[in-house]
Amino acid sequence: MRSRVFFHRAGALAALALLLAGTAPERALAQGEAAVPFLEIAPNSRAAGIGEAGTGTVDDASAIYWNPGELAFLDGQEVSLTHANWLPQFNLPDLFYDNLNYRIRVDDIGGTIGASVTYLSLGEIPRTNSSGPTVISTYKSFEYAVTIGYSTKATDDLGIGINLRYIHSALSPLGTESEQGSGIASSVSADIALMWRPTAFDVPLLGELGHSFSLGVNLSNLGPKMTYVDAAQADPIPTNLRLGLGYKIFADDFNDLTATLDFSRLLVRRHDDGTSDPFYKALVTAWGDNGLKKVIVSGGMEYWYGAPRLLALRVGYFYENPNFGGRKFMTFGAGIRYDIFGFDFSYLSAAEGEPLSDTIRFSLLIGWGGS
Repeated sequence: MRSRVFFHRAGALAALALLLAGTAPERALAQGEAAVPFLEIAPNSRAAGIGEAGTGTVDDASAIYWNPGELAFLDGQEVSLTHANWLPQFNLPDLFYDNLNYRIRVDDIGGTIGASVTYLSLGEIPRTNSSGPTVISTYKSFEYAVTIGYSTKATDDLGIGINLRYIHSALSPLGTESEQGSGIASSVSADIALMWRPTAFDVPLLGELGHSFSLGVNLSNLGPKMTYVDAAQADPIPTNLRLGLGYKIFADDFNDLTATLDFSRLLVRRHDDGTSDPFYKALVTAWGDNGLKKVIVSGGMEYWYGAPRLLALRVGYFYENPNFGGRKFMTFGAGIRYDIFGFDFSYLSAAEGEPLSDTIRFSLLIGWGGS
């Protein structure tokens, strides 16, 4: 059973890493409520530089993750690629994260199509026998997701987006001596999102300020559980509700400063016996498990200089309740755009010993055909 717990219940590598780092068990459990936590990793350097927030402000191909409703506002085509060595404190070169995004405006169908591939390498894992530490073989652990989405405008100011996703998790090809099955599972999920960018009218109470305001909502990873070994104790995927706000503080011919703020809540409900509610039930029941205390708050500011955008500087902060994960860190980032090319960089600064501390992401973007 212990092996099964390692690969199945603790298959969330982030939770395992916290345990290995000597973090309090309740923190690891809080971050290990769902399987395939890699689906919650910020996929691009730009949003990672502003506190891992972007639900209400993102305006590039990574919107397929942050808020697919935003894709409806984007013209032309764009491809982006992000790479990060994951959990750098463990100094494991084969532990890394890659993300590829693509979007294209298709006027014939009145909207934008997006696609994304996410891959997390968990490295090569040794397999030992039950009687001792002798290594008898090795295997490679990895997880990936393939997403396709569509977004269109319901009105001039409101974009609606939907995603469909295939998820595959290969933690271990073997079960345990007492159980059938293995640490390999697959599932599917869906996202539905809205992006509101009021431009055609004054917002009540805000007046002309509303023209600089944006609001996004994304309900992601709606889908069945991951079954590794025991269907009765299958693990839920990380259904998540995000609410994002954006506000353009000022903008002129050469300067642009935007603030963003995200609130996110994992909608998963586990029980003491190891079972969990199905996703459609957990949308309601999860709120009965410490309610708003499990809301994560993140945000930051992004400054652009140039006409058009040329150089960017970013700063942000990420906060999670100390009793439910306890992650707290600052983020910093920079970006550059030239012609159809773009490059973004982000750095995560956390307390000494935190597995995510010193995480660096690099993103390359190529966009063309827009107005």
